[in-house]
Amino acid sequence: MPQYEKRAFTRGLALGLLFLIFTPTSFAQPAPPEGFVALFNGKDLEGWKGLVGDPKQRAAMSPDELATAQKAADEKMRAHWKVVDGELVFDGMGDSLCTIKDYGNFEMYVDWKILEGGDSGIYLRGSPQIQIWDTTFEKYHPLGADKGSGAFWNNQKNPRFPLTKADKPVGEWNTFYIRMEGERCTIRLNDVLVTDNVILENYWERDKPIYPRGQIELQNHGNTLWFRNIYLRELP
Repeated sequence: MPQYEKRAFTRGLALGLLFLIFTPTSFAQPAPPEGFVALFNGKDLEGWKGLVGDPKQRAAMSPDELATAQKAADEKMRAHWKVVDGELVFDGMGDSLCTIKDYGNFEMYVDWKILEGGDSGIYLRGSPQIQIWDTTFEKYHPLGADKGSGAFWNNQKNPRFPLTKADKPVGEWNTFYIRMEGERCTIRLNDVLVTDNVILENYWERDKPIYPRGQIELQNHGNTLWFRNIYLRELP
């Protein structure tokens, strides 16, 4: 190769490496399943808000009180929930992350990942919760963690543990499929049926059925969490 071509090649290679180093990486999000919409865009926290109390407390607030509380909750939320490499990451402090929109009947997919000793969950219509935890963490075994994730741990009258354990090892991604209709919910964890048409009880007001509509919440339980690929389809 002539000397001037070598110099041009070297200069081009150097510019290319600088471009790779200083250009932000773009993480393309998979397309939602047909008929579903993405609740998380993979770039920022658009469509999400901080947690203000529980459904009963929020209903008792005036519009001004709720707006003030929501502003403070959103500031706190942004300090602890981030988007990193196309994933929602929680640093283990702060409160749960909530959808701005309320939902009634729906189908939903969500990927989640925890660390050793992880304990989390997903609130449906603002009520706890589809349980997520480290099923090998012996400290949690008296609470039923060895039975697996994916059921309504807060139920008292209806089944609260999964049909079978379908969790992947800690540190690996898991996928929920959730179908909520009326009071009942069916859940598949990693394509395995773990909750079969079970009533989700109203944790906040035990004498009432689950609220007909409410926000979806990614629960804080004081540990680092990851979520991605959150897709939802509303049902009649």
